[in-house]
Amino acid sequence: MEHTLIPLSLDETFKFSCNAGVHCFNECCKDVNQFLTPYDVLRLKRHFGISSGEFLEKYTTQHMGPETGLPVVCLKTDPADGFTCPFVSPQGCRVYDSRPSSCRTYPLARLLSRSRETGQITIHYALLVEPHCQGHGQNCTHTVREWIASQDIAPHDAMNDRMMDIISLKNRLLPGPLELKSKQLFSMACYELDAFRKYLTDNFSYERLGLNAESWQLLLDDDEALLKFSLAWLKQAMFGSLIPQ
Repeated sequence: MEHTLIPLSLDETFKFSCNAGVHCFNECCKDVNQFLTPYDVLRLKRHFGISSGEFLEKYTTQHMGPETGLPVVCLKTDPADGFTCPFVSPQGCRVYDSRPSSCRTYPLARLLSRSRETGQITIHYALLVEPHCQGHGQNCTHTVREWIASQDIAPHDAMNDRMMDIISLKNRLLPGPLELKSKQLFSMACYELDAFRKYLTDNFSYERLGLNAESWQLLLDDDEALLKFSLAWLKQAMFGSLIPQ
């Protein structure tokens, strides 16, 4: 399906609204191929009050990304139901407060570019206009900055950027498929937080990880703190010896 990307600065405006009064309401939740970030999985498993392993088993599928050689997690959909998101109802999204990052950001696209000379990352935004979406015809105006704030996007971006850093390092330093052990380690540290927490407690002391007792307890109690730690730990475990000092 054709679409248009219109570059926008943070303080440029666009018109958009999605609600039950818009004729195409819920149509974008059909025929979906929804990728989930580690933070998406964290928020959704917490929404349902289940472990990450249970969530992944019940609601997702996993395959290897052809370009990155890394495990990719997607929402499980049923072709008999038109590949509809499992979380949508006639009234709208059943997990709205915990909806995935891409749903939350839509109709904006967030693009990152890295300078080869300095390594500095620049963030670009664009308005994604798709023919099926009638939300663009609604008389509700936002700036990009306002949309980011109103949809609580910043925490998702901050966590997802940690993941993008790992993917970038993988592409540059370890092109090609990972060994089985590395694949399992990546999947556990990114998506199976409860299993990763057990892995830490079974194999490490907090002193060995360079933590104090308070920081260790935070990892045991707080999923978001654990995900930040797991991504930093994974980065070091996979690429530590390959990153120029």
